[in-house]
Amino acid sequence: MKKNTLFVYFYIVFTTFVFAQEKPNVIVVLADDIGLGDISYYREKHSKNIILETPNIDKLAKEGMAFTDAHTPAALCAPTRYAIMSGNHCYRSYAPWGVWGAYRPSPIEPNQLTLGKLMKKAGYQTSFFGKWGFGMDFARKDNPNVVYDSPRIEHELDVDISKVIGKGPVQNGFDYSFMYPAGIQAEPYAVYENGVMMPLNKDSEIVLITQEKMSKLNVKLDKKEGLGDSYWNPYNSGKLLIDKAVGFIENASDEDPFFMYYCSQAVHLPHTPSKKMNGTKIAGTTPSSHLDMVKELDVQMEMLVDALKKKGVYDNTLIIFTSDNGGLLKPKTIKSGHQSNDIYRGGKNQMYEGGHRVPFIAWWPSQIKANTVSNTPILGIDIMATLADITNQKIEGNNAMDSSSLLPLLKGENKQVHPFLMTQSGTGKQTIIIKDGWKLIIQLDKKDKTDRNRMPFALFNLSKNPTENEKDNLITNPKFKNKVNELFQLYNETRDSGVITRT
Repeated sequence: MKKNTLFVYFYIVFTTFVFAQEKPNVIVVLADDIGLGDISYYREKHSKNIILETPNIDKLAKEGMAFTDAHTPAALCAPTRYAIMSGNHCYRSYAPWGVWGAYRPSPIEPNQLTLGKLMKKAGYQTSFFGKWGFGMDFARKDNPNVVYDSPRIEHELDVDISKVIGKGPVQNGFDYSFMYPAGIQAEPYAVYENGVMMPLNKDSEIVLITQEKMSKLNVKLDKKEGLGDSYWNPYNSGKLLIDKAVGFIENASDEDPFFMYYCSQAVHLPHTPSKKMNGTKIAGTTPSSHLDMVKELDVQMEMLVDALKKKGVYDNTLIIFTSDNGGLLKPKTIKSGHQSNDIYRGGKNQMYEGGHRVPFIAWWPSQIKANTVSNTPILGIDIMATLADITNQKIEGNNAMDSSSLLPLLKGENKQVHPFLMTQSGTGKQTIIIKDGWKLIIQLDKKDKTDRNRMPFALFNLSKNPTENEKDNLITNPKFKNKVNELFQLYNETRDSGVITRT
């Protein structure tokens, strides 16, 4: 009996040790246009007026670590996606303010480290799902050996959208990909599996997707008309995406860990919620189609977690959940009392906190202490270095130059990640530096492509009562002239010197 007890004891110790040494599966979720106030866990901290509960995302926050001072690399989609994929600030790319459209050149250099390449080097089965969000290569229709150079005009018909010929997920370290090149809001209106257009129906053809065609489905195109699958219907996109992601988890090999970068279609325009998902009714069940999409995103998270449990890897999976920029300022949604950006000023595309302060949740049942909150300022860029740290890889050279590991924070250490934060707005062309609670907004000349013509625009003290943040612009107050000069100089020196800011 004693021998058996001793054997069981050593077996438990041994298996626990071995399990602890295994690399975790990793899922990074990048929601589209989700603000702090869209997640009820965050909204409840400042208001009892909760219009829509997000129980599944809330559960991740309560069982893991929720960050309250997390920021996106930009207040707009495309530059943020470049920065998270590469670990570099937006200004390090050839197009700091965004690579608009799937037919534009990618900002990712051929030999540049990406999330996919990083995790593949660590022995992971790598996968990408959803919105790629920055340029890639398609061929000209009249010459398959020539990359199509988009003139960015209405009705681009000279491009062969049947397959991606370069700089997509497959070329950036992802073994498997199920992708919407520009999300559900822009051309090509099609879905790609491993870089090849996947017909949405046995009778699918490549046609011009027009507003007239979409109006029959009660869909308003968010961007211009363009080529796509003749059976394109964005109401089906969410279910198609999450079903493929669940299938990947179910079929993943048990021999190697998997990495999934899941870029949801929710909650970007057009707001086309599923009728039902995972047995839950979605469309028409909230005060607006926007909130229907938030609900759909929450159910998608439920399905991912359920798949982990079914696979038996629930305890050894890290999920990072965040957004590409702040929430939308939707009149119908606001009228209901819902505040996508909680108490913060502004929203998507804007220089204010609502444009770039976002949810950031890390959930890892076997490693992160439940119900912990971090007030440490962080950036979405930090995902790259965090995963490198977890997989025992060292980032060197001109790779992920601005990404710092969050692993010490996840382990419970009280550590500063960045001595200061740098981010940017969207089309307004403002850059931002935040240090010790002080935020300087710098206006750039919209006509100057070098971004060297800069002028301090606003100074805010973010350490005040959060409800008062960004109401009192101190830029012309002589008492704060030195603070303006200090932050302006720090920003200019950091950006112009090209210094590596990772720690």
